[in-house]
Formats: sequence, C-alpha cells, structure tokens
Amino acid sequence: MNLLAIDELTTLATESNSTCISIYTPMERLGAETQQNPIRFKNRVRQAEEQLLAMGMSEQDAKELLQPVHELDTYEFWQHQSDGLAILLSPKQFRYYCLPIAFPELTVVTERFHLKPLLQLLSGDGRFYILALSQNQVRLFQGTRYHVNEVELTDVPTSIAEALQYDDPEQSLQFHTASSQGSSGGDGSAIFHGQGGGNDDHKDGLLRYFRQVSNGLESFLKNEKAPLILAGVDYLLPIYQQANTYAHLLPDGITGNPEMLKAEELHTQAWQIVQPYFEQAKEATIARYQELQATEKTASTIEQVVPAAYFQRVEALFVPVGEQVWGVFDPDANSVQIHPQHQTGDEDLLDLAALHTLTNGGNVYAVEPGNVPQDKAIAAVFRY
Repeated sequence: MNLLAIDELTTLATESNSTCISIYTPMERLGAETQQNPIRFKNRVRQAEEQLLAMGMSEQDAKELLQPVHELDTYEFWQHQSDGLAILLSPKQFRYYCLPIAFPELTVVTERFHLKPLLQLLSGDGRFYILALSQNQVRLFQGTRYHVNEVELTDVPTSIAEALQYDDPEQSLQFHTASSQGSSGGDGSAIFHGQGGGNDDHKDGLLRYFRQVSNGLESFLKNEKAPLILAGVDYLLPIYQQANTYAHLLPDGITGNPEMLKAEELHTQAWQIVQPYFEQAKEATIARYQELQATEKTASTIEQVVPAAYFQRVEALFVPVGEQVWGVFDPDANSVQIHPQHQTGDEDLLDLAALHTLTNGGNVYAVEPGNVPQDKAIAAVFRY
C-alpha cells in the first residue's frame, strides 16, 4: 500500500482501548544494502513481541496477533519497497505502507496507533499532487520532496473519448483521435466535428471532459489540503482551471505534453513550483505565531496544546518528529499527566496533539526538533 489519505489516518486514529502495534523502519532501495531490510524488519517484529509479552500477553496470543506481519516476509514483498516501511496492526486492523520517508527505527505497543511519523506526508509542507492531463490520458501522482508515486484512479474518465461517449447526444459531436505524428493534434488530441460550432464545440467538449475529471477527483481528494499542480499542453490548463472544483489547485502548472514525461520528470518540475508555496505557508505560520505569542492565541506547552487540539481549537501546530512525550490526557477532567518514562496506558502526547489538529482541519508541520519555533517542545496557534 502506498497511498495514505487523511480519511484513512482518521480511521486509524479512532482505534483505541486495544492492543495497537506500530512499527517503523527505514528501507534500503539499492545494491547489497537491501539485504538489511528483512533483518531490520524481523528485529522490529521481535521487539513488538517482547513488548506484548511484557504487557502480560501469552506467547501464543502474541504470535497469533503478529501472524499477518510475519506473512509479509516474502520475496515479492521485498521487491516493492520505498524509503521507509510502516506497519500498523491491532486485533481489528492491519495496514502497511511503503513510503518515501526513511523512518527512524521505532516499535510502539500502546492502546492507540503511534502515527506521528506518518504526519510528514500529510503535514503542511509534506505532500502535493500532480494531475497530468491530455485528451488521451489522465494520471494522478502523489509527491513529496523526495519521491513520487502514481495513484490508481477510480470514477475518473481516462480520456475525452470515454468521458463524452454517452454525454449530451444533442450536441451531435463526433470526434476521432489524431495520431501523435498527425498534423492536427501533436499530442494525440481529439478532433471535433459538430454542427458548425468549430473551436467552440471543441472547447465545450474539453470543458465537459474536465468537469467529469474534476468531479471524480473531488470525491477522491475530499478533506485534502495538499496543493494540486496541473501538467498539460498550455491551451488545456486554463480550460481545466475553469472546470476545477478542488480548492487547492495552484495557478502555475507544468506545460508540455505530459504523455512524453516520466513520473520523475514531472516530479522535478512540480517540486520547483510547489517548494516556494510550502516555504511561504510555513514562514507565514511562524510569523503569525511570533506575532500572537504574547496573547492567549498561542501556546508552547504540552499541558496547554493537547486539550486545545482535542477540542478543535488548534489552527496550526509545529511538532517535532522522532521525539515522544509519554503521558495521559483525560478529556473529561481536561487534564494532562506527563511521565518521564513510558507507563502502561500512556500514549505519545505529541502524537495525540498532531492527530487531533490534523483530523480537525488544522495544519500540522512535522519538523525536526530544532525547527519548532523558538526551539520549543511544541508550538500552536489557536483559532480562538
């Protein structure tokens, strides 16, 4: 599994009062070093079993719970790795993700899934989409700074021919596809023959095609805030922008025939467009935090931020990756207890704050510890 969406994260976050195993490990992708991947994997699984036994679970029950993880250890599985492997297992759920992040090695067994390492892909500067459009092909890619994956689309037409074959027969539009060597399309574009409409009919057909594409993407990208970048020949981009309903489509796009570009080439050009967008958003949030620091609209302690995140007050959050603060939050008493070491029933309070912020529509910046504003343990801007 390579795609991680906010809706799926929300489902994982609701798992509680159960035995939840979270395993993260970096993966080598090239050369002889890839032989380390199964070894690291087995060490992490062994550590999970040891934690289960320490919690009082019988050896037989621990082995049965971990059986789905052991079944991953096949030749085929190891041939499809990325930079990092995340495994989430409970009696009710089992999911794994091969993702473009080299996670620090970590095994956590608590009553909730430990999800903070995944937030780098869903945070305010972590992820974007590329929509590669031509009249013969629609492709969607999910990208990060370091990697790009193609996303399998459903309920989205794959070409203008598919989109319009049953659409609006009163227009009496007929079309055929020119070859890439022909004089009419260049990119294999569809040529329209209508009842005197000419270019207007052509544009109208494209607009209806792109509206179907946009509607399909809207259901796929619901609740997303990641920027979307268009890739296509220059005359198609403004037509799609007219049809678009996704709120986070960027005005700048990649021009040219995307059918001629590999995923890696699209990724390189898209990152040049999206990187300034990410930096501006992050810097604006830092500036807003500093501006409001002397007011009650910011906080920089676990005791303040965790309840605010739980009760949907956090607009933006900076949280350090690779660190844990163990403790317990009681929403009924609105109280936070922090423990110097992990105790039974504890959860990572940084993780808890980040998850509630993200799933409640806030922006989360999962950053290196030294990059939290003013070198704080956590930093938040409140909605009110």
